[in-house]
Amino acid sequence: MSVSQRCLCCVKYLMFVFNLIFWLGGCGLFGIGVWLSFTQAEFSSLPLSFPSLSAANLLLLAGGITMVTGFLGCLGALKEQRCLLVMFFVILLLLVLTEVILLLVIHVFHDQLDSKAQNELKEGMKIYDTEPGLKKSWDNVQKMFKCCGVTNKTDWFDVLNGTLPWSCCSVGTDQCVDGWSEPCYQKARQWLLDNIPSVLVFGVCIGVVQILALVFSMLMYCQILCAEKHLD
Repeated sequence: MSVSQRCLCCVKYLMFVFNLIFWLGGCGLFGIGVWLSFTQAEFSSLPLSFPSLSAANLLLLAGGITMVTGFLGCLGALKEQRCLLVMFFVILLLLVLTEVILLLVIHVFHDQLDSKAQNELKEGMKIYDTEPGLKKSWDNVQKMFKCCGVTNKTDWFDVLNGTLPWSCCSVGTDQCVDGWSEPCYQKARQWLLDNIPSVLVFGVCIGVVQILALVFSMLMYCQILCAEKHLD
C-alpha cells in the first residue's frame, strides 16, 4: 500500500469515527428534545415563544439535522465518493454558520426577543375563558411554577375583570384573591436556564466535532483527488 493510500485510509476512518460521534450526538439532542416536548406537553396550547417549548423545538430540529448530516458523512467516508463528501461539507458548513448566526442573534437581541415573547403570551391570555386548551395550559403552568401572570399577577385583571384564575393560588379554589406574586415568564425562563448547562456543554462538544468533521472531509476530498490523478 502506497503512502497516499495509507493516508487516505487513515483519514477515511477518522472521518467515519467523528461522523459517527456526530450522528450519536444528533440522536442525543433529538432525544432530549422529545423528552422536553413530552414533559412540557401540558403547556402545548401556549404560544411557541414559551421558553421550554422553544427549547424543545430547537433541540428537535437541531438533532434531526445533525443525525441526517452525520449519516451522510459516514456514508461519504465509507464510499469515498466526492459527490457525497461535497454535499456533506456544504450542509455541515451551512449548519455551522447557521448556529453561529443564531447564537449571535440571540445574544444581541435577547431583550427584544423576551419582550416579543411576553407580548405574545399576554395576547394569548385574552382568550383564557373561551379557549379550553389554552386555559388548561395556563393553569398547568401556574400550578407547576407557583406563579401568576406573564410579568405580574395584575396581567389577569384586564382579562378577568379584576380577578385572578384559581391556579394563581396555592389552594385551588374558584375564587383566588391573593395569588402568587412571582411572574410565570421569568420563572419558566429561570427553570430553563437552570436545566440547560449540560445541554450547552453537549452542544459545544458537538460543535468541536463539527469543525473536525469539516477538516477531515476536506482532507479526504483532497486525498481522493490526489489518488485519482495518480491513477491517471
